[in-house]
Amino acid sequence: MTSVPPSEAVYDRLRLGQWSRGRARSAGIDRRDLLKLVAAASVAAPLVPAAASPARAAQSLAGVVKPLPPELFTIRGTNAETNFAALRDTGLLTPADRFFVRNHTSTPVLDPDSWKLTVWGSGLTGAPADFTYEALRALPSVTRTAFVECAGNGRSFFTTQQNQPVGGTAWTLGAIGTARWRGVRLADVLRRAGIGRHAVDVLPRGLDAEVVSDGTNLGRVRRPLPVAKALDDVLLAYEMNGEPLPPDHGAPVRLIVPSWVGIANIKWVGDIEVSAEPLLSPWNTGLYRLFGPGYPPEGSAPLSRQTLKSAFELAQGATFTAHRGHLLTGRSWSGGAPVRSVEVSTDGGGTWRPARLRDEPRAGSWVRWTAHWVPAAVGPAVLLARATDRSGRTQPATTAHNTQGYLFDAVVRHPVTVV
Repeated sequence: MTSVPPSEAVYDRLRLGQWSRGRARSAGIDRRDLLKLVAAASVAAPLVPAAASPARAAQSLAGVVKPLPPELFTIRGTNAETNFAALRDTGLLTPADRFFVRNHTSTPVLDPDSWKLTVWGSGLTGAPADFTYEALRALPSVTRTAFVECAGNGRSFFTTQQNQPVGGTAWTLGAIGTARWRGVRLADVLRRAGIGRHAVDVLPRGLDAEVVSDGTNLGRVRRPLPVAKALDDVLLAYEMNGEPLPPDHGAPVRLIVPSWVGIANIKWVGDIEVSAEPLLSPWNTGLYRLFGPGYPPEGSAPLSRQTLKSAFELAQGATFTAHRGHLLTGRSWSGGAPVRSVEVSTDGGGTWRPARLRDEPRAGSWVRWTAHWVPAAVGPAVLLARATDRSGRTQPATTAHNTQGYLFDAVVRHPVTVV
């Protein structure tokens, strides 16, 4: 599990206790349905496999607007995972055409001219406040480079490396992207709307379709933030890499919650409830908690910060020529602290050597790295990369199991062939 700053840890312990005692309000779903979600979350279900697609053939996905060529993406259910090898020729920022897509339903195409954001709730000192797209863009802007990563990124390795069953989409390591986001501070919008000192939770809600799971309508995607986080570094973003947000990535406006799990970064934001009492939704009760051995029946505290990972910019089973020099490239990132160093092994973990960092490590972003390799023998080989961040944390050999496969942070074994 990841460590969190004291303020977040206190908040999570408070909410977990309120949830277990039935003292937090359910935002838009019957408490009995939330309890069913919690019960279901404690049992591992089959992974959702990738859709089969012929190599380099055109592919599309219902509910996704942008093209998804197979050299760039692997389709997984309603989602599209970036093939990590496709990042090798990009810079620090992930181009929008290669940024992964995580949809609960389908991408809505919204008109910025008719869009508005409504801020409302018992945590305000006055009436609800509306912000048009034009009004939002007229506020002082902020630009921030940050990654967005699904909490289940790396989930498939619980099964393939640790032989443990988990449920959910079978991501490898491509459910992440880093972009330069421009927008306004959520804090500025909340203060203009009249947030009061009595507010405790901030609940953004998306404008995508309602989610139905096992016959239960969970409503639109929404997940509360503690006021302390909402007033800290969260953005309401309307640009991605210098261009207006594309539809699949939250147009016209989305949340960017630096270093937190992807679900916190609500896309297509339409309203924000500011509450004077604790709020619960399916996305911080039965979903996005850790369940399984070692966790209480109601699960861990809701997930907040992302964990530590590394990935090679290589296809699985890539081929290398023996006795010839090769440049290995990859990326490492951490939600807890900037990456301090990266080590690479080309003999399955027998020996390790430092990789060269290509970027200045920064909080909330990833670093690119390189390592030279001259394979000495023909046959199968396993490449490994592990990062250490500035908190002193290093990627472990294994990750503690949880039934929904969240926050996999172990070193990933990358098989290749030497010819």
